[in-house]
Amino acid sequence: QVQLVESGGGLVQPGGSLRLSCAASGSIISINAMGWYRQAPGKQRELVAAITSGGTTSYADPVKGRFTISKANGKNMVYLQMNSLKAEDTAVYFCNAAMVVVGGPWGGRAYWGQGTQVAVSS
Repeated sequence: QVQLVESGGGLVQPGGSLRLSCAASGSIISINAMGWYRQAPGKQRELVAAITSGGTTSYADPVKGRFTISKANGKNMVYLQMNSLKAEDTAVYFCNAAMVVVGGPWGGRAYWGQGTQVAVSS
């Protein structure tokens, strides 16, 4: 069974920082890309940042210059360093990975974690 487990969420004051981690485990053959999405109350889930297996990164405009996505090669982990947090960053953050796994579709598919809450408030 393949799992994505997030950690690192919490309550932080505006201007503060948090680091989210996501660990992928199970019968993984390859990971093509990993990313972070977020969903605020009453809003649709949106892409925050993504990183390919080759290390190419992309960011949503609202977080550019404040958030940094990175990965640990060989450990199936992805991180999201969030600095200069704002109230509008409050959301549940979900880890996403495009993976090829044993018994899964040949071309792979997307897997989701259960999410971790980030609250930015004074």
